[in-house]
Amino acid sequence: MKNFVIAAASGALLLVSSQGIAANIEAGKKKAAEVCAACHGPDGNSPAPAFPKLAGQYASYIEKSLNEYKSGVRKDPIMAGMAAPLSKEDIENLAAYFASQAGLKTKY
Repeated sequence: MKNFVIAAASGALLLVSSQGIAANIEAGKKKAAEVCAACHGPDGNSPAPAFPKLAGQYASYIEKSLNEYKSGVRKDPIMAGMAAPLSKEDIENLAAYFASQAGLKTKY
């Protein structure tokens, strides 16, 4: 019984703590419309071949890329300027939003 109580308390604590760090897809959608849609499309399926499709990418990849543009590790003057004002929360929300979108198949 003691182990059950410890396990239940640990599970409840984990559930409560993880809710505070969950990304907000709706907030990401709103931010994407403001910042990303002109080049990458409203849902991340870029209409132009010059701009990468973000829909369906792994959230961790999008977060890493945006953080690298923001810090200057990745060099692109346009993306550096777009990423600079984004908060950590904005980046997490954008990543969650684009990861949740269905990517379009590209013909080769």
